[in-house]
This record gives sequence, structure tokens and C-alpha cells, in this order.
Amino acid sequence: MTFSSVATQAGTRPAPSYFRSKTLTAALAFLFGYIGLHRFYLYGMRDKYGWAHIVGIVAGAIGFLLLAANERTSILGWVLAVPGAVSLLAAFLSAIVYGLRPDAKWDAQFNAHTGRESDSGWTVISVVIFSLLFGAFLLMTGLALTFQTYFEGQVEAAKTLSQ
Repeated sequence: MTFSSVATQAGTRPAPSYFRSKTLTAALAFLFGYIGLHRFYLYGMRDKYGWAHIVGIVAGAIGFLLLAANERTSILGWVLAVPGAVSLLAAFLSAIVYGLRPDAKWDAQFNAHTGRESDSGWTVISVVIFSLLFGAFLLMTGLALTFQTYFEGQVEAAKTLSQ
């Protein structure tokens, strides 16, 4: 019985034998993390969280279109926009977490069977910096729009009650 058949029978996936780059993973999370590409790169096409990113971003896109068409008054649009925002922000957070992980810990988790070691440099730090920049910008923008919409609705409700 081989290692892969024992691992498959035990319910765990065997570790792939290819080298996985920390810099490439962080860059994939930064550029294409909203569709889960970094998850598919690390764990393969069967990764449920990678597919959750795709479902979340599709729901978020539909929600965004509903909000844009109805001047941010669609309840369904807000409900559908939340998974998209979570997927987008989780992708930027993943880029930060993967990029800041020490090389030795990265290699122990993802490259233990390859015999190669990671040597990440300033490129991965640049990806982390831009992920923090864009992620914080999108989070603050989303919060500002949400609170603005809420308080505008409260003002309209107060005007209606006072008449």
C-alpha cells in the first residue's frame, strides 16, 4: 500500500509534490483572491473555500447591480452584497497572512515533500503593503457608504413621522 492510498483511505488528501511559492500565493490572493485562485493554487480544485469565494463574489456582483439600479434602497441588494464584500476583503487579508508567514513555517506546511525551500524577498512585502492599502480603502469605503445609507434612511423616516 502506498502513502497516497493510505492517506486517501484515512480521509486526508496526500500532499502534492510540486513546490508552492509564497510570493505567487500572496500575489494570487491580491489580484485574483476574490475568485479563490490562491486557494485553488494551494489546495486544488476541490477546496470548498475556493468555491465559496466564487459563490460570494457572484452574489456580491448581483447585489451591487441591484443597489446601483435602486439607489442603494434594495434590501436584497444589501443582503447579496455582503458575501461579495466578505470574499473581497478575505482575499486581501489572505494575501497579508500568507505574505507575512515566515518562510520556515510556510515550507513546513506547503513544501515539506518537495525538498526545496522558500526564499521570499521584498516582492512579497510589496504585495502585503498593497493588500493592506487596497483592503483598508475598500473596507472604509464600504463602511462609509453603509452608514451614509442608514442615516439617510433614518432622516427620511423622521421627516415622514413629523408630517
